[in-house]
Amino acid sequence: MKPEDLGKLIEDKLESKINLILYNDDHNTFEHVINCLVSVLEHSPEQAEQCALIVHHKGRCAVKSGAYIEMAICKAILSSADLTVKLE
Repeated sequence: MKPEDLGKLIEDKLESKINLILYNDDHNTFEHVINCLVSVLEHSPEQAEQCALIVHHKGRCAVKSGAYIEMAICKAILSSADLTVKLE
């Protein structure tokens, strides 16, 4: 593979859309999860509450979608707030 091909591959990966998935856990309160989604992801309180309920009942929910770098930053912030999140 040529260096320019590798650069293009990396650029495509970084610009492609990826989902930020929030998983259910047994130690965070609804209030904490909702506050995190509002402050970090700029969800409305209603949207954050709906996501929290989906996570509670289904075990996971895609809470945001976007460029890899943006989602990686959101993941790091939510992880530091003790939420269980992954990129998919």
